Amino acid sequence: MHRPIDEPGFGEDGAGRGPVPVPPPYRPHPAPGEPPGAWTGMPGPAAGPWADVHGAPDPGRVDPRVLGALLARHGWRRRGGAAGRYSRWTPPGSAAHGGTSLLVPESRAFPDCEDLLGEALTALARSATPSAREVLTGLSVPSDEIRWWRDVPPGPAGTAPWPVQEQLRSAARQLLVAGALAVRGRAGYYGARHRRAAQASLETVAVGAAPGGRGLTAFLPVEPGRPIAVRLYHALHAAREATDYQRATGGMEAFDAAVAAGVSRELTEALVALVRGTEGARVALAWAPAAGAPEGCAARPEPVEFSPGDLPALREASARYLTDEPSVPVRITGAVVRMRRSGPRGEGTVRLRVLAGAEVPHVRVALDEEAYRTAGHAHLVGLPIRVVGRLESRGGFRRLTDASGVVPVQVDETERDRLMKSLHENLDFFEEACGPDEV
Repeated sequence: MHRPIDEPGFGEDGAGRGPVPVPPPYRPHPAPGEPPGAWTGMPGPAAGPWADVHGAPDPGRVDPRVLGALLARHGWRRRGGAAGRYSRWTPPGSAAHGGTSLLVPESRAFPDCEDLLGEALTALARSATPSAREVLTGLSVPSDEIRWWRDVPPGPAGTAPWPVQEQLRSAARQLLVAGALAVRGRAGYYGARHRRAAQASLETVAVGAAPGGRGLTAFLPVEPGRPIAVRLYHALHAAREATDYQRATGGMEAFDAAVAAGVSRELTEALVALVRGTEGARVALAWAPAAGAPEGCAARPEPVEFSPGDLPALREASARYLTDEPSVPVRITGAVVRMRRSGPRGEGTVRLRVLAGAEVPHVRVALDEEAYRTAGHAHLVGLPIRVVGRLESRGGFRRLTDASGVVPVQVDETERDRLMKSLHENLDFFEEACGPDEV
C-alpha cells in the first residue's frame, strides 16, 4: 500500500512570493494523535494539524465550486453569505471549534476571489478538524473517495480498540485489492494472478481514519484510480444483490453471474473480514467533484450495507469461487530458482521465476528425470526454460501440472549474466536428498 513521502513539494503562492510548501499529491493524512503510519499500522509519534508540515494548496489552482462541494460532502454547513458572491461555511460541531468559519467565493469572476480562497485554505490547513484535512486532500489531487464504517461497541471515550482498527484497515485493503484485480480481468478466484500489478496500482492511494477508529476513507486519484473505483461500485452492488437472492431462495446462481461485475473470492473474503465481529458494516463511494460521476454510475451513490446475517451467503460464495475456478492452460518461460528431488536420479520439482506466459511471480513444476536434467543444465549455463502445462487453481495458481516440452530459451547477454550471478550467489541451489522442505 501507499507509503508516506519524505519530502514535500513546492509551488508558487497566490501572491507570487516564490516557492512555498504545498502538500505532496499522494500522502495519507493521519488524524491528530493517530500514528502517521495509519494505513500500515506502523507506530510513530503523534501528529498535529496538517498545516504544521504541509501548508495549504495554491489558491490559484483551486476551483471554488469544487471546494464548496467538498465542504458539503464532509459535513460543513453553509450559513449564508453575500448572494452570488461568496458563502460562509462552518465545520461539523462548530461550537466546539470556537466558531471557525470560511468565506468561499461562488466563482473566480470577482477580484477578491483568490484572496478569499487563500484565507479559506490557510484556515483549513491550520484546523484540527479531521474533515479539514480530507477537504485539502480532495483539493490537492482530484480523488474518488471510498468510505468504510463498522458498527462495533465503542471502547474508552468512544474509541475503537487497536485490534478493531486493524481489522478495519485489513478489510479495506483487501477490498481495494479485489477491485484492482477485477480491473485486470474477470475471475471467480485470482490467487496469485495479477496480484503484483494490482498492488502496484494502489500505490497512489491516500488514507485517513475517522475519529474513534470505526471508519476509514481511501482517496483514489482519478488518474489512475478511477477504474478501480468504478469496478468496486458495480461489484459491491452485485454482491449485495446476489446475497439478497441467496438469502431469499437459497440459490447461488446470482453469485455466478456477479463475476462479470467484478465479484470474486477475494471480494467476498474482504466483505466477510469487514462484517465479522460487528453489528453491520457499510461501504460508500463519492466521486471527485472536479471529474464528475463516471458513465453508468449514480451521481451520489448510496452506501452498500452488509450485516452478520449475510456472512453465511458470503462464505458459501467464497468457497464456491475457490472450487469452481478452472485450471488455465499456459506456456511459461521462467528462470529456475530452486531444484529438489529425493535422490540422485528420478523425477524432481523445480521452482520457476516467471518471465512470461502467466500473471504470477513464481510457479512450482514437477518434472520427470529427463526434463529435470534439462532444467538443471539450462540454469547452469544461465538460460531460462520454456514449459507447457496447466496452471492449477489449487494453492492459488502457483503450481503447474501436466508439464511437458521443457526446453532452454535463448536470452540476451545481460539477462544471462544476471542469471549466472544468481547461481554463484546461491550455491545451495540444488537440494537433492537434502531435507523435506518444499520448493
